[in-house]
Order: sequence, then structure tokens, then C-alpha cells
Amino acid sequence: MMFGAFRSSHIAHGGLLWKTPWKLSTTRKANVRARLKKVDAVIEAVRTSGVQCAALTKALELPKEYEMLPKDKYTVFSPHTRGYRKGIHKVPKWTRVSLHCSTLWFCFT
Repeated sequence: MMFGAFRSSHIAHGGLLWKTPWKLSTTRKANVRARLKKVDAVIEAVRTSGVQCAALTKALELPKEYEMLPKDKYTVFSPHTRGYRKGIHKVPKWTRVSLHCSTLWFCFT
């Protein structure tokens, strides 16, 4: 066992600590599409129920899953990434936030 500046770490012994793939697999893309369709179904159910609120009007302005470009389904805007787009799987908690618009910070302001 070594101490100080030369002590062992996870990175030194095992390589990458977080193994995030550089692109989405076809299964994960299918799960994204299914998740977006479920969100569309919930928005449609709330619309048909007759409830009126500001969140609903904002949600109705968002595009449906079939209207979205693949670029908008699987990537988000990032000012720090080359090309200004990064994969949605690089976003923390990307399965829990709405990805109906291409810029996450723009959706929630």
C-alpha cells in the first residue's frame, strides 16, 4: 500500500471510471422514441380532459415525436461541445427530463 502522491486510484487501476458509450445503441434510441411517445400521450390525455393551465399550453407548442428530426431526438444543444450538439445520454438524468425541444435550457426558462 502506497501513500501520498503515488497512492493508487480507481483510474490508475481500472481505466475509465464511467464508461459512457460515444453513441446511442439502436435499443436505447428505440427507448427514447417510446418515452417521447408516452409523453405525447400524456399531453394529449390532459388536453382532452378539458383542463386549462399554462403548462399545458406550453406543452402543446412542443413538437410531437414523429415531427421531430433525429438530430433533436437524440442530441441536445451544448455551448461547450464542438458542433454545439451532444448526445442525450451525456445529459445527467436524461431519462427524466423532457427532450421535446433541442435546447434543454431554452425549454425550462
